[in-house]
Amino acid sequence: MQFNPIKTGKYILHAQRFYQKRYRWIKLYSFFVHAKHKYSMNQGISETPRPPYYAVIFTNCLKATQQGYEKTAQRMLFLAQNQVGFLGIESVRSGLGISVSYWESLEAIRAWKAQTEHLLAQEKGRNDWYAAYKVRVCLVERDYGFGLDDPSEG
Repeated sequence: MQFNPIKTGKYILHAQRFYQKRYRWIKLYSFFVHAKHKYSMNQGISETPRPPYYAVIFTNCLKATQQGYEKTAQRMLFLAQNQVGFLGIESVRSGLGISVSYWESLEAIRAWKAQTEHLLAQEKGRNDWYAAYKVRVCLVERDYGFGLDDPSEG
């Protein structure tokens, strides 16, 4: 289900129209926060199982031309959510973009990296959208938080 600002009131609709041209990331971030997931989210923070699990940190800088980027990002989120081993994602953009996706295993990460549509999006990203990016794969050995209804707290 995609975020629908019309259902949330006229203020958000007008705000989105105002910011849409200057801050396209707001619409994308709204999709990440409000989309239906196989996991629940609290203020955009993914609920993850007790460690160990893996995190893939994707840090990037976009080029000025971003035609098709948002649509592709939404499609990649949909595909990732349906990928075996996917646990959640957190993503922000304010000039620099950072997305952290969570996975059950290295095999799940490899399968996502090799997914056909994802491979095409990676190529398009290198050619058209990204000025630079870095991917880091990490083993999460410990996590804790505050203010979350998360079984991994503590």
